[in-house]
Amino acid sequence: MKTKRVNRIAAEIKKVISELILDSLRDPRISDMTTISHVKVSNDLSYADVYVSVLGDEKIKQDSIEGLENAKGFIKKELGQRLDLRHIPEVRFKIDDTVERGLHIEELISKLNDKSLQNE
Repeated sequence: MKTKRVNRIAAEIKKVISELILDSLRDPRISDMTTISHVKVSNDLSYADVYVSVLGDEKIKQDSIEGLENAKGFIKKELGQRLDLRHIPEVRFKIDDTVERGLHIEELISKLNDKSLQNE
């Protein structure tokens, strides 16, 4: 399938799931600091890997993923109603830790800068 169409579908899935997290999902396990960083859809549209960024410790992250996993049926039903597709992809939630890794790298760089300023 054309990558342009797959990317458009991924963007729409991201938009819909983000709206659902903000407005419709009432599971207390899902943290308020949960965002969808990006979505990858397979070329045959059978799977949509949804990368979720959650600020907090590991327990909060796991609880948020469990809450989203529990709401998969509702999410798939809503995707079916809002997207004009013959087949709705199977949604798979995955933790995206790029924000934490970026903050860690930034912290390391600032420590190195502080050390180099002290050595001058």
